Amino acid sequence: MTFAAQIIGFYSNLKLDIELPEGTVVMNPFEDPVVADLTSAFYKKYFSDSQSRKIIMGINPGRLGGGVTGIPFTDPVKLEVNCGIKNDLKKVTEPSAGFVYDVIDAFGGPAKFYKSFFIYAVSPLGFTKNGLNYNYYDSRELEKKVTPFIVGSLDTLLKNNISTEVCYCLGNGKNYTFLVRLNREYKFFKSIVPLPHPRWIVQYRRKQYEFFIQEYLHLLK
Repeated sequence: MTFAAQIIGFYSNLKLDIELPEGTVVMNPFEDPVVADLTSAFYKKYFSDSQSRKIIMGINPGRLGGGVTGIPFTDPVKLEVNCGIKNDLKKVTEPSAGFVYDVIDAFGGPAKFYKSFFIYAVSPLGFTKNGLNYNYYDSRELEKKVTPFIVGSLDTLLKNNISTEVCYCLGNGKNYTFLVRLNREYKFFKSIVPLPHPRWIVQYRRKQYEFFIQEYLHLLK
């Protein structure tokens, strides 16, 4: 079975059937047949082999990126322009996706990058509250409720052809702290390397944008 088939099967079976805190809504783009087709096209294009990949883990899909396309840090514009997969999704853009694809281009482009890396998220399904992005760690109650889902999903995912030597964590704050704590208990990875979150770079360190691209390349290579 190819890496693509493994990942497509994994995402198509994702479900979060729990009662969430009041006002919190789960985003599961894979329930939309259009998105399911687009994600299949993406993974078949870049992952139709049995080669092992290193994993890069974000927080959870956002409503303008992975929450729309089903592909982490890939908004509809990047999916079409950078990955060559045409789509009729509303052409919204996500700042984090912009930075990630600038890193990917500096690495050598999507084909080369995705040959070595698989981008995932600590929570593979996203959340909103009052119509805005909501991270799994934004409330202690939500974090506690979704932790079994996070652990189960990651345990299932890692049965596929993903290297457990190192995990790159996007975000060196709460996401990194949570992942390190989880890893201490479940021993998913031998080491976890934190990377500054793309949104933080775009929002607060714009003048150092090129520096952080090079920092990513240095750590990933």
